[in-house]
Amino acid sequence: MNRYTFLSATLVLAIAVLSLNIPLQDWLSLGLKRLSTKKLAADLIVKNAVIFTSDASLPVADSMAIQNGRILRVGNYSSLQDLVGGGTRELNIEGKVLVPGFIDSHVHLIPGGLQMGRVELRGVNQKEEFVRRVKEAAGNVKQGSWVLGGGWNNDLWGGELPMASWLDDFTADNPVWLTRMDGHMGLANSLALKLAGINNSSNDPNGGTIAKSTHGEPTGLLIDAAMKLVLPLIPEVSVNERREAFLRASNLALTRGVTTIVDFGRYFPGASVEHSWEDLSDVYQWADSSGKMIIRVCLFFPMETWPRLIELIKKTGRALSDWIYLGGVKAFADGSLGSSSAFFFEPYAEEPHNYGLQVTDPESLFNMTAASDKLGLQVAIHAIGDRANEMVLDTYRSVALTNGMRDRRFRIEHAQHLAPGMPARFGEQGVVASVQVANINPVGSIKTAIKRIPHGWKHAWMSSECLSLNDALIAHTISAAYACFLDNELGSLSPGKLADFVILSTSTLDDLAEGSVTVEATYVAGVQAYP
Repeated sequence: MNRYTFLSATLVLAIAVLSLNIPLQDWLSLGLKRLSTKKLAADLIVKNAVIFTSDASLPVADSMAIQNGRILRVGNYSSLQDLVGGGTRELNIEGKVLVPGFIDSHVHLIPGGLQMGRVELRGVNQKEEFVRRVKEAAGNVKQGSWVLGGGWNNDLWGGELPMASWLDDFTADNPVWLTRMDGHMGLANSLALKLAGINNSSNDPNGGTIAKSTHGEPTGLLIDAAMKLVLPLIPEVSVNERREAFLRASNLALTRGVTTIVDFGRYFPGASVEHSWEDLSDVYQWADSSGKMIIRVCLFFPMETWPRLIELIKKTGRALSDWIYLGGVKAFADGSLGSSSAFFFEPYAEEPHNYGLQVTDPESLFNMTAASDKLGLQVAIHAIGDRANEMVLDTYRSVALTNGMRDRRFRIEHAQHLAPGMPARFGEQGVVASVQVANINPVGSIKTAIKRIPHGWKHAWMSSECLSLNDALIAHTISAAYACFLDNELGSLSPGKLADFVILSTSTLDDLAEGSVTVEATYVAGVQAYP
């Protein structure tokens, strides 16, 4: 229809109205009434389910109506019948448990995806197996190429830390770099140390440690900021490799029922702050524009780059799409427990002079936090040790007093070891304790939170801290959404929110405490995404 046809049609309609002697206001009211009485029809009705909604106003239901990727209504099946139309499809869950899509509150998605294609050392519980896997990988690469991998945890084989000497016999022509599971420590072989110029006379960089033997020789272990001595030597991963890693990790997340992640990217102590920004354009925006996003991401960026994030949010807003959200900024207060770099009030048991590392000095931490917060950015700071946690809580309190009260939802990532009286400060100050287990496995994490029984133990460790099933589910859904300001869009099965949900292999919620439950299907925006 061209504009002349449109004008003619409008003129004819006006003449018809006038010829009928109907006042224009009445005619408009009649039209609006007809529009408002048009039947609202669901695209999909999910029925015969045990629905845990994570919504306190209606905790449990058996059916849910969805339209255009969002929830229309939740309740019993009969209450949804007025939403059934000619194109409505019904999905019978046959009595299975249905929960909101899980939210993983702390992920390094692309590094995780890259690791899936490298030497996999996660779960290795013997030194001999550690060595065997690296040797096998070294035999399959060209001379001079880097052997990369990670995920190792020395606690699984008794605590002995790996050394370059474990690897040197079969990697004389290949530099090696293997990161610990927490990302705060890595093992280099002797060739990699030589390429980095690390020797007996090398000094520790600020915020990092070069591990040395009693004779002063580097053992191969580099902790926190010391990793930057080796990382720049490793060839940059290509854009295609990063995209493949993103898709690989996203698909894994869906198999575990995770529909949204809070991603802290490739930002670790010693790594370039540019990585997060490169991945935003090269990977996330590419995936969004090409229709390859299959999970939702809330992105955090290095705190040093807060002015860039402010400028981007001014241009685009916080939501780049229904798939990508700009979360805030992150900094590090200390290292990790496994690398003996978490910052404590008391020294480590076998290292009487080691209290851990203060990765960022308090003045810089305060200044960056205050500047970021003043312009409305959410701030997340990594803290493991009790002294680091106190330092961050003190920083947050000072910033709030300086910048004034508002809903800021400061986060402490991990909040692992707290001195007596410190947990209460989180509540008093409104600080989010963002606590995780390493593997992206919410069903397993829920069991762990409820039972608190370590591997090989028969009884709970500190049973007074066991969570209820309800609290554990809330933690992985609506509380996780609240912690990143997405609770108006995600986290509960409530009318108006995005229809992300998971169907589990059980018909009773109590089975989640036993760990025998698996994810049968994952839906994102009302569409089956797994399997």
